[in-house]
Amino acid sequence: MDKLIWLILMVLFLIVEASSVSVVSLWFAVGALAALVAALCGGEIWLQIVLFFAVSILLLCSLRPLVKKYLTPRLTRTNVDGVIGSTGLVTEEIDNVLAHGQVKLGAMEWSARSTSDEPIAVGTRIQVDRVEGVKVFVSPVKVDEPV
Repeated sequence: MDKLIWLILMVLFLIVEASSVSVVSLWFAVGALAALVAALCGGEIWLQIVLFFAVSILLLCSLRPLVKKYLTPRLTRTNVDGVIGSTGLVTEEIDNVLAHGQVKLGAMEWSARSTSDEPIAVGTRIQVDRVEGVKVFVSPVKVDEPV
């Protein structure tokens, strides 16, 4: 009877693990497998329970951080993400109402719009606040005047 219980528990833990991405139930499934092996070898119920908890907790504490490290996707910034926060120069007046404006960021020309909806004159230094499609939304850089 105890063999059937451990088998059912192991399958349940595997089903829960397959339906989630938590990487927690897997260790309890392995613990249930250890208890099942003990039951098949004729081990007492207390030994099966101790093995279940010991194996589960040991694997959970020692292997879960490693598995999470390798299964967690690494987000890589793209070239567009690198544009945000950069500064440039207005090369064509930015006017959101007329839907035109250009800025130069490094060696690239970008279509631009004003973040505040205020027009920005040619020659103004700007900072990129966000990127939407092929347009950058910018705001003028505040230049401290000498005293």
